[in-house]
Amino acid sequence: MLRIAVMVSGGGTNLQAIIDGVKDGTITNTEIVGVISNNRNAYALKRAEENGIPSLCVSPKDYETREIFNEKLLEAVDGLQPDLIVLAGFLVVIPPAMIQKYRNRMINIHPSLIPSFCGKGYYGLKVHEAALERGVKVVGATVHFVDEGTDTGPIILQKAVEVEQGDTPEILQRRVMEQAEWKILPRAIDLIANGRVRVEGNKTVID
Repeated sequence: MLRIAVMVSGGGTNLQAIIDGVKDGTITNTEIVGVISNNRNAYALKRAEENGIPSLCVSPKDYETREIFNEKLLEAVDGLQPDLIVLAGFLVVIPPAMIQKYRNRMINIHPSLIPSFCGKGYYGLKVHEAALERGVKVVGATVHFVDEGTDTGPIILQKAVEVEQGDTPEILQRRVMEQAEWKILPRAIDLIANGRVRVEGNKTVID
């Protein structure tokens, strides 16, 4: 049984997709052992509570230095003893020590087809604003392992979504969630839970 910890900063729609996936059997061989947020007002914490999942908030605002926060965050994660960490809209820089400790055991969902519209400064609506400004016809989402770079780790799954006439960043964001994010994140977890993903260099192989 794959033990997963989900880290999230906001509403937790991807968390909900994972919870639903575990319940309906789309995600097999997996249990959610905890939800961690840096934002005590995150609706994701309410979703966890409603589904009987342990949750906690570790906020940088509660500590004098970033170093102390980083230590406390890693302690909180370690305390859950996860096999896999899932970043589902977690808007905090992951401490290097955590990346090293959970090498190829931490995944992230990003709302674009990496390497387009990714890296520093590209998160949330900013990704969709940039895509519309550039006039691309196809966008999408990517699930990848986390490494020391921003959105540079080995890619696990990607799914394309067409841009439609009259799209606003908000409308496009919603479509990318519904058609891509909520599908490939549960799928990636299921593949990992069943031992079907391996990393070779900076690529993944799915068996």
